Amino acid sequence: MNEEIMYHIGLPTSLRAKYAILPGDPGRVPKIAQYLEDPCEEGCNREFRTWSGHLNGERILVTSTGIGGPSASIAVEELLRLGVDTFIRVGTCGGMHEKVCAGDVVIATGAIRMEGTSREYLPIEFPAVADFGLVRDLVDGAKALALPCHTGVVQSKDSFYGQHSPRSMPNGAELIRKWDAWMAGGCLASEMEAAAIFSVAAARNVRAAALFHVVWNQTRRDKYGDHCESHDTDRAIRTAIEGLRLTIERDQQLKA
Repeated sequence: MNEEIMYHIGLPTSLRAKYAILPGDPGRVPKIAQYLEDPCEEGCNREFRTWSGHLNGERILVTSTGIGGPSASIAVEELLRLGVDTFIRVGTCGGMHEKVCAGDVVIATGAIRMEGTSREYLPIEFPAVADFGLVRDLVDGAKALALPCHTGVVQSKDSFYGQHSPRSMPNGAELIRKWDAWMAGGCLASEMEAAAIFSVAAARNVRAAALFHVVWNQTRRDKYGDHCESHDTDRAIRTAIEGLRLTIERDQQLKA
């Protein structure tokens, strides 16, 4: 039997699915899959680890993307070839706005394109925004679980240490100037994949959203001496599962 195997994610085209959850960390994949029915591992190649399961009768793929926009865009492109048209990124972030605390959930409505991958899909003037219906379902999912969440713009970057140690960079003055502008505009948090995923989704005419667990907030540390950190991503994962459940129900009603 001849079937194509996706070069990077290592999955066969016979593994069909409409929905995918995208963590960055391969180690987080089975943790997410445990919330699905009949979870099982489908493959692992490079940074791309995939488990599958079912939710409301639909097959769900949980595929890790690794760190950053380039590998995230590869995962989305190859999952598209398996029939996926709905992507929800579940990741971690650092809080920027002072109202965002460690352990909170942030649901992105859009992402600042401070990365390179999206520029190979769309001109920089084109905004990287999440699908409105998915955002609504994620917010409703958080409410159903009685979990507080924040919605708004996040920043997507390529250089982790460019954010955390900008003064050590030859280009540090520009990094700091832009950071101050994003803070003034009310940016909620900083992460590394959403802008690329939103841009690929727009270019390929599919749906994408992203939500994040806040690990810590350097603004709160500097302003209030708040050194709290949180590494338990369960709230964000449960919000993603509940939001996706609502999306599937809505899709099934429309199909009926």
